[in-house]
Amino acid sequence: MKLVPRPEPGLVQLRQFDTVRLIPSRFADAEDSVLAPLAENDAVLRDLFDLDNATNDRLRGESGLLPGIGMDELVFGVPNFRMINAAYTYARPEGSRFNDGERGAWYCAFELETALAEVCFHKTVEYQEIGRFDDSVSYQALLADFTAAFHDLRGNEAWADCLDPSSYIASQKLAAGLLDAGAMGLIYPSVRRPGGTNLACFRPALVGNVRKGQAYRLTWAGSPAPSVDAI
Repeated sequence: MKLVPRPEPGLVQLRQFDTVRLIPSRFADAEDSVLAPLAENDAVLRDLFDLDNATNDRLRGESGLLPGIGMDELVFGVPNFRMINAAYTYARPEGSRFNDGERGAWYCAFELETALAEVCFHKTVEYQEIGRFDDSVSYQALLADFTAAFHDLRGNEAWADCLDPSSYIASQKLAAGLLDAGAMGLIYPSVRRPGGTNLACFRPALVGNVRKGQAYRLTWAGSPAPSVDAI
């Protein structure tokens, strides 16, 4: 039987303001190196930066030294450009839903509740692996605006396997093909919050007007379900 290729997900023109991305608060105000306070003088500081930069993927990416993304794709001179670049240069080794381990993406949600649900799920999985739900972590919301054409998986049953709650195999394969073809990214239904909507943006230059929103503290006190408090 001849296999019929699935049609590529359709494009929609998105104009979405105030999307929400949550990052650990300790990274929200990070400078180029956490080693700077250890430097006794400028010479020592240069040596410490060289040491730090050797393993700092964002700085390596901004110098054109990463295989997954070129220096020409990263952004400079705009507010919070380091946090934008970090999303693309710090990829998890196993990748995420719509990126592999060599190149990251800017993941965000249309709704705060969806962003919180996504973060809560992934942190809870970490605690399940060690069998302990006893921690408190603060997250900083980063707001961003988007105006571009993105592929849309909402209501598209042909690509339902890309929303598998326990596997990224199909979704990473789709994303790799779209990225190679020049796609901007994907809009997709949240797997962790029914009715929620997420965006995976493949291109740093499209992440617009990044600014800080509210910070939140997630606290696990013996239960897989954390309490969430604005701080």
